[in-house]
Amino acid sequence: MSTDTPGIDPLLALRAPQDPACDVFLTGTVFLDIIFTGLDSAPVRGTESWARGMGSSPGGVANMATALARLGLHTSLAAAFGDDHYGEYCWDALEQGEGIDLSMSRTVPGWHSPVTVSMAYEGERTMVSHGHEAPAPSAVPGQAGAGSTETAPTAAPNPAFPQCPPRARAAIASLVPGRSEPWVATAARHGALIFADVGWDETGRWDLDALPDLAHCEAFLPNAEEAMRYTRTDCPRAAAHALAERVPLAVVTLGAEGAYAVDGRTGSAAQVPAIEVEALDPTGAGDVFVAGFVNSTLADWPLADRLAFAGLTAALSVQEFGGSLSAPGWAEIAAWWQRIRTLDDQDPTALERYAFLEELLPTTARAWPLRRAVPTIGFRQ
Repeated sequence: MSTDTPGIDPLLALRAPQDPACDVFLTGTVFLDIIFTGLDSAPVRGTESWARGMGSSPGGVANMATALARLGLHTSLAAAFGDDHYGEYCWDALEQGEGIDLSMSRTVPGWHSPVTVSMAYEGERTMVSHGHEAPAPSAVPGQAGAGSTETAPTAAPNPAFPQCPPRARAAIASLVPGRSEPWVATAARHGALIFADVGWDETGRWDLDALPDLAHCEAFLPNAEEAMRYTRTDCPRAAAHALAERVPLAVVTLGAEGAYAVDGRTGSAAQVPAIEVEALDPTGAGDVFVAGFVNSTLADWPLADRLAFAGLTAALSVQEFGGSLSAPGWAEIAAWWQRIRTLDDQDPTALERYAFLEELLPTTARAWPLRRAVPTIGFRQ
């Protein structure tokens, strides 16, 4: 676990001896992210651009895994790692640096790590990625760990191939039109709450029936454009209500307007505005939002508090560069809370929205702003 994060367990009051050791399980592709910062504008063809800073970190699904772990959740990640230096660095950063359980992950001999180069400027980012799908393991999932040499000649849709996920309180899935992941149904059958997001539908059909794993979900968290397309509505709030007929919790992110959620069981709804911040790099903000919402849902907070907390963690992340590099922990949240109350121009009513944090946060916090980025993977502590 990161040494600068206070040891807060958000589920401490809810834990029982019979509970699973894993709070959240997730799977996907880990990238090595190389982030160039301090660019005044987009690179121009035929010229050389110099960045004033850079950072390196595990990316892809590692963004969400890191965000969950930094909030104190016991996180298990199933992923394939290359046996190159990049893969070794990502494995070490996640397992040793963040305390993430990688017992379901594996190292693939001869497979190089996927890489993403991200250039952040003017509050946006441009990314270039390269990688190949990892070969499927021939052994039972979870029996091949770091250094394993077991591979198969065929490729699996999911490089980690988690047919038998560990028992967990929750699991996070990325839904793909026309594809079902068997592990999702297994996890739900074993008691895990399934939280799911979705990407852009390249088929153009936008058919909810083409997302078979949606039937296993506790919560579905699309953005406004995705939600409206899937529900054939012209209003994100109407889309959320339509989705709540399919899942117990429908959460639609509204960008600068915050987020809107509907509890399909009770019919109650909540909307929380976004926090105004100077966005340096939006990489991974959606992952951080989901992590914050999962954390507060497992802690059984009121719906509006869940949205507020998820939005706050996402807002803190975009003020730093990188995906997993910028995921906030309790130290960052405490530092923000202490600082924001000292500013003269803050609306007391708006601050009251986050008063629920008072009992959760450590009494001492590091000075603001906080930095996590490292300049290169070449340095060792």
